[in-house]
Amino acid sequence: MFTIVDRRLNPSGKSLANRQRFLRRAKEQVMRAVRDASAKRGIRDIDMGGDISIAPDGIREPTLRRSSTGGQRDYVVPGNKEFMSGDKIKRPPQGGGSGRGNEGSEDGDGQDEFRFVLSREEFIDLFLEDLELPDLAKRKLAVTDAMDWHRAGYSVAGSPANLNLVRTMRNSLARRIALNRPTGDEIKALRQEIDDLERSGRDRERLEQARLELAEALKRTQRIPYIDPVDVRYNRFAATPRPAAQAVMFCLMDVSGSMTEHMKDLAKRFYMLLYLFLSRRYKHVDVVFIRHTHRAAEVDEETFFYSAETGGTVVSTALEEMARVIKERYPPGEWNIYAAQASDGDNALSDNTKTALLMTDSILPDCQYYAYLEVGQEGMMPGLPYGGGPRETDLWRTYKQINAGGVLAMRRVTERKEIYPVFRELFAKDKAGQPAEVSA
Repeated sequence: MFTIVDRRLNPSGKSLANRQRFLRRAKEQVMRAVRDASAKRGIRDIDMGGDISIAPDGIREPTLRRSSTGGQRDYVVPGNKEFMSGDKIKRPPQGGGSGRGNEGSEDGDGQDEFRFVLSREEFIDLFLEDLELPDLAKRKLAVTDAMDWHRAGYSVAGSPANLNLVRTMRNSLARRIALNRPTGDEIKALRQEIDDLERSGRDRERLEQARLELAEALKRTQRIPYIDPVDVRYNRFAATPRPAAQAVMFCLMDVSGSMTEHMKDLAKRFYMLLYLFLSRRYKHVDVVFIRHTHRAAEVDEETFFYSAETGGTVVSTALEEMARVIKERYPPGEWNIYAAQASDGDNALSDNTKTALLMTDSILPDCQYYAYLEVGQEGMMPGLPYGGGPRETDLWRTYKQINAGGVLAMRRVTERKEIYPVFRELFAKDKAGQPAEVSA
């Protein structure tokens, strides 16, 4: 019987097993607390750990104790000199008690919320749990990585089929020269000399010396083998991972003048979650950031989230930029293409037709999935003008009329706390294979 002892140190002297057991038991409450905490954090702090609070009821454990009712019980009350068994006790006169009515207690007991600290890894793992990029297996591959085998030098062990004869013989020759192993020609010359001396019968002293040299040479030949195991070399092959199903995620965001700071904040939070999700879940996913006003440009992450720029609203410029990047760097036959767009729904009237044509002819045919997130003023659904009745925005109406064949999904948000549920809904594991939805 084998005994395995885990001697890994617990972090910071705390019980890792107990911590993991607690997180599993209170998982629902912890995930709800993580969701609430993410709605209150700044964009730069979204991927940090920290304190979270859960209700005390969520951490209670079942316990066994004696029941206060049932069974037969005998009580011994010492010091009773007034009453006998069966006596009736008079009710105390009204107002004779020592209670204080509704007056608050100075030392009342209570129970605050349970607070504890989550590490960054725990926070992000809980935050992104059950999320996967939809329909990633475009090529029907079960794994994201495949392995390529390349020559990687030599090894001292391996299959006979990989034996490198040239390297083995080179090592053998170098070892024999270094150890001064007699060669075949040297042994042959000694034997020839001995034969000549024996036939001539002269120089007996040299004959004995030659015989001793031959015996020593033969012993050295036996002690120093021609090929030793230390000489053997095999061709070594190393496995290097390569992307079996490459994916690229396009992040499109409207930063025009019609987007208020609150709307931009919602969009930035959505993309921050998306970027965290992609960078943690997949090793071989490229992310392309495209921001647009009446002009569009591919930018880096810092510029995408934090650069200040305003202007008009022409959505087709972002789609044209995305189509250009796809054509130059991401052939649809080799890459799985995903896109997510955030906007307030406004667009130039003259641009709606062009936007629809670009979506149907260029963008959606190349995409595995396209998510559109429409953001609105806080406390008011997108598409509701100030003081007016409900209406659909130009971009929402344009996208709604497109027959995307299950590729396009549309959602609306107005508050920070709605970002997390919408994000989970758009990128849930079971999203693959479902038809595209249009929802407010």
